[in-house]
Amino acid sequence: MQKHYQQLLNLFQQYKNVLAYLIFGGLTTLINIGVFGVLNTKTSLNYQIANVIAWFLSVLFAYVTNKLWVFASKTHGLKQLLQEMGSFFFFRVLSLLMDMAIMWVGISLLHANPLLTKIVDNVIVVIANYFFSKWYIFKSAK
Repeated sequence: MQKHYQQLLNLFQQYKNVLAYLIFGGLTTLINIGVFGVLNTKTSLNYQIANVIAWFLSVLFAYVTNKLWVFASKTHGLKQLLQEMGSFFFFRVLSLLMDMAIMWVGISLLHANPLLTKIVDNVIVVIANYFFSKWYIFKSAK
């Protein structure tokens, strides 16, 4: 029994960043989809404007959770914090462009359901964002 417990503990330690990213990524996705859904159905905003507002709020949440709990990034001083945050937002802007393109193809070209398109879109974007964060933004946290 002790051997199995240790194996599980080792497995958890090996993949804890991925698990934390999936949990907080899921919450970020819920914020993104929830805000988009509310703005898209309860307001007269264009779907792309609703999408950008949802993106901005979810990225703020994602930065804090990724920094503190996923990659446990330590910054020393305001300059380093602003560089890290700038890098995070830069790569999230890249994924926003990807997000907007997927939404445009899904809704404007394919006439798919906006919420379903947003869900599919988020799966692709979350995967891209994980690799951006792991390889470029929080790489010094290792």
